[in-house]
Amino acid sequence: MKVRNSLRSLKNKPGAQVARRRGMTFVINKKDPRSKTRQG
Repeated sequence: MKVRNSLRSLKNKPGAQVARRRGMTFVINKKDPRSKTRQG
């Protein structure tokens, strides 16, 4: 499992989308389905 400090480096990947749900910030990647993060 990879751990990143900030979402900024993950949202720069191709296919990444930033979504806000229930007050949390998620990064979802359609091209790389295993790449999911949440913050907050």
